[in-house]
Amino acid sequence: MTKAERQALWETRIAEYKKSGQSVREWCATHEDVNPKQLWYWLQKYKNQDVVSPGNSNRWLPVKITEQVSIEQGHALLVNVGPASIEVKPGFDPALLSQVIKALVALC
Repeated sequence: MTKAERQALWETRIAEYKKSGQSVREWCATHEDVNPKQLWYWLQKYKNQDVVSPGNSNRWLPVKITEQVSIEQGHALLVNVGPASIEVKPGFDPALLSQVIKALVALC
């Protein structure tokens, strides 16, 4: 099982546990494949995070650009795609930037 699959599995389990209204022991008793210590571990891991419901972890949001902004001479624009950052300077090749962003989206 990959890390992403394990995370998705535990996100599902945590959502089901929270929805049930049961105690950890009660919920684990009805889900014999889950040890209460495991559930406590994952609950602590996601304590300060909102666990999204499975299948909704990645969504595209619409972006509306109201005015075109030009990059002034000597200034740069920083574009973040996942953990990667791209510094865009005046005179950049828009087609190349588009290809790089598409490649990063596929990897991240």
